[in-house]
Amino acid sequence: MTEQKRANPAPLGLSGFALTTLVLSTYNAGLLSSGVNAVLGLAAFYGGLAQLLAGILEWRAGNTFGYVAFFTYGAFWEWFFLTSLGIFGDVTAVGIGYVLVGFGIFTFVMWIGTFKSNMGLFVTFLLLWITFFLLGIGAMTGNAGLTHAGGYVGILTAIAAWYTGLAQVVAEALGAKAPLGRAPMS
Repeated sequence: MTEQKRANPAPLGLSGFALTTLVLSTYNAGLLSSGVNAVLGLAAFYGGLAQLLAGILEWRAGNTFGYVAFFTYGAFWEWFFLTSLGIFGDVTAVGIGYVLVGFGIFTFVMWIGTFKSNMGLFVTFLLLWITFFLLGIGAMTGNAGLTHAGGYVGILTAIAAWYTGLAQVVAEALGAKAPLGRAPMS
């Protein structure tokens, strides 16, 4: 009996992450002076729920890296959504900064796991840990310049994630190999 072909959940997770990150990053970069609430629906459903689902599907497929990454970042977006609504009370900028730095540390370690993967994931995780550290330190110190820099790097992160996910979708649709490049140690 042959096993049924299953869809690759990574492009869904990467796309949910990319769009939600792009919208929030334009605000963090100062390109939008208001409207951070525009990201809340995305955070709850596309960045959050869709990534949680992608993580569960990666777990089912036996992909530990994809499972941990998508589930963690999906949970991050759910935290962002609930925190933005004030569900947890008054969370200080310093508290948010510590959370962002913590995610930066997590992402740095996950980035090491991309060294033998592909260039798309390598670049996405590289830019993401830099984004988290810039935003976290900016929040902790009240330094708007670091927050803006984190926003701009976040925009680049979103572009890299989208490319990585959508290159896989287009390549599969065309019956080709995704042009993701070789990671530095592959």
